[in-house]
Amino acid sequence: MASFSSQNRVPKVSVFLFFSLICFLLFSSSHVVLAQSTPVFACDVVSNPSLASFGFCNTSLGVSDRVVDLVERLTLQEKILFLVNSAGSVSRLGIPKYEWWSEALHGVSYVGPGTHFSSVVPGATSFPQVILTAASFNTSLFVAIGKVVSTEARAMYNVGLAGLTFWSPNINIFRDPRWGRGQETPGEDPMLSSKYGSGYVKGLQQRDDGNTDGLKVAACCKHYTAYDLDNWKGVDRYHFNAVVTKQDLDDTFQPPFKSCVVDGNVASVMCSYNKVNGIPTCADPDLLSGVIRGQWKLNGYIVTDCDSIDVFYNSQHYTKTPEEAAAKAILAGVMLLECFDLIGLDLNCGSFLGKHTEAAVKAGLVNESAIDRAVSNNFATLMRLGFFDGDPSKQLYGKLGPKDVCTAENQELAREAARQGIVLLKNTAGSLPLSPTAIKNLAVIGPNANVTKTMIGNYEGTPCKYTTPLQGLAASVATTYLPGCSNVACSTAQVDDAKKIAAAADATVLVMGADQSIEAESRDRVDILLPGQQQLLITAVANASTGPVILVIMSGGGMDVSFAKTNDKITSILWVGYPGEAGGAAIADIIFGSYNPSGRLPMTWYPQSYVDKVPMTNMNMRPDPSNGYPGRTYRFYTGETVYSFGDGLSYSKFSHELTQAPGLVSVPLEENHVCYSSECKSVAAAEQTCQNLTFDVHLRIKNTGTMSGSHTVFLFSTPPSVHNSPQKHLVGFEKVFLHAQTDSHVGFKVDVCKDLSVVDELGSKKVALGEHVLHIGSLKHSMTVRI
Repeated sequence: MASFSSQNRVPKVSVFLFFSLICFLLFSSSHVVLAQSTPVFACDVVSNPSLASFGFCNTSLGVSDRVVDLVERLTLQEKILFLVNSAGSVSRLGIPKYEWWSEALHGVSYVGPGTHFSSVVPGATSFPQVILTAASFNTSLFVAIGKVVSTEARAMYNVGLAGLTFWSPNINIFRDPRWGRGQETPGEDPMLSSKYGSGYVKGLQQRDDGNTDGLKVAACCKHYTAYDLDNWKGVDRYHFNAVVTKQDLDDTFQPPFKSCVVDGNVASVMCSYNKVNGIPTCADPDLLSGVIRGQWKLNGYIVTDCDSIDVFYNSQHYTKTPEEAAAKAILAGVMLLECFDLIGLDLNCGSFLGKHTEAAVKAGLVNESAIDRAVSNNFATLMRLGFFDGDPSKQLYGKLGPKDVCTAENQELAREAARQGIVLLKNTAGSLPLSPTAIKNLAVIGPNANVTKTMIGNYEGTPCKYTTPLQGLAASVATTYLPGCSNVACSTAQVDDAKKIAAAADATVLVMGADQSIEAESRDRVDILLPGQQQLLITAVANASTGPVILVIMSGGGMDVSFAKTNDKITSILWVGYPGEAGGAAIADIIFGSYNPSGRLPMTWYPQSYVDKVPMTNMNMRPDPSNGYPGRTYRFYTGETVYSFGDGLSYSKFSHELTQAPGLVSVPLEENHVCYSSECKSVAAAEQTCQNLTFDVHLRIKNTGTMSGSHTVFLFSTPPSVHNSPQKHLVGFEKVFLHAQTDSHVGFKVDVCKDLSVVDELGSKKVALGEHVLHIGSLKHSMTVRI
């Protein structure tokens, strides 16, 4: 992408739409295939045997030795070619151009110039938007989806349609319900987001040959950090300064990124547009050099969000000259000579570093060794991917091709993922599931009832095929369909026509909600009500109906549907997120009872009054009684909810019995520790204290209902009231499948310092002393932690 001045900046989403339009126009003709039919790779010793003499092409050497050999052969001007996403070529060394920017948020995407669809591969499996997959609370599913996406990505790479570096997943915390990109995230909980991020990354990256340093594809965790505002009431992400306490940063915003790097071994982290406490994240030496590289030991590269350096120069005016901006980014803001061995980011999505780095070197603002270290991280990533190993067809994934994309198994996994995520929020006795034999005429009403593209959300690719909600329902029963509104904005509802068909039907399904015109990148909501006249239409239809009325909400963020929750005529409510290419089939599976719903909400659904009084720009997680600020997310928010984090019903009932948990946990400290001579409310979660400090919790879970199904077992903890600790937080979760009237044992191994600790006001991890309460369903178990 080109750099833009602050006056005429084109939002990145507009650029995405441009790429999408170009792809559509080019591929609409069967005679035009944009991409080449062979993959891009270096060290093609078959075509050019002289390349075999280069050390960087010698696969018997280690990655670091090969990188050193390559970098030593490059001029400064050549090195700078590899600091930008559209990396240049060095023909004398047999290195072709490479495009770093591809996306794979929930399937291989056409967003970004690195990936295209064509007549060779017309589509790829489009899984549910991440917020719905997260609602499954199934870590094995997170990995399985990643594996499918990386297989399809490799298959497309082999025919010249994709790269090997994918800037996914988005693991930002869904802090505010108005955020347009919340749909891309795993929700509001740091622990769930951590499990999702590391799991999806493992699915994308891990190879099948046991090579732990090699990469199937390279993932990227974004957007680092405290990024969760796009464009709200005139405040946009290019200018927003997120004022975040050290406590909130370390116990809410950072954990998913730490898990991505430490547990997932992710190959990349993307820094964000916003400033955090006055410093652009892409120029912050503490956040980049100090934390990602220093504390977490990233094995990979750091990339900017697209044009972030241009943003902090032109829009945020963080430096006086473009050369200073280039140096700040590469050095992560470290300008002291003795610190020149530190390095910030490695790759610029955009052209800024390509234009200004050489001048920054000549001005003495950054030395060439810093450039060497940046490009070394980039080259090392490509080497781990096999890019410098010669012909990909001779490598582990070289036989994958179009036949491996959109397989029946992959498409079935997309349907299964949607089924596992869909959340049943309300169900009056005798409503769901509907009997397909008893229903002779099903009214299907709503602007999302027969949609296709809406189901796949944003950062999407062309799907294998679509099954709309109407198609899914009509496969089982006779239906009468009415959109009810021309679109989700629903400026004028077809109330009379809708009432007529509902009155004549045995049951009614209303498919309402949002789409990308309501919530999207660069588009935050102002309210959290159903748009336009949707509520009017729903209420009128419910009043006219004589049978069950099922309200299906298709959205990324939560909605204030209090009116429907309390309306007895609306007998069931389902939230289906943006359910992916097979969403309509999955919705029908739930409604007709061929699948027992087991999804749970990964975010709080607030009432409209919450957003009326809480500015989106307030980053504080904890409540402030002095000014009435209510706090954010289930961990800290103390007010009324429409639906709460973890809510979700089943067609069965499940009971929990605690069979093992300690009543007392002793924390070992050295003999002369200060807490032996004075009263301490907490102790530092230090390495010597925490070693082997674990305990087990065992439960017996029984399905007491008449229908088999899955159940998510949540283990929450309420710590003592010290350091403004959360009112409760998630310690672990397990998804278990149980046949009717059977039981199973579920166990949790609790690491005291990792799972029960709190973060103090200075950002330090502490083990709170005193009474901790464990919550499992309606069960509560008290235990004492003491020295």
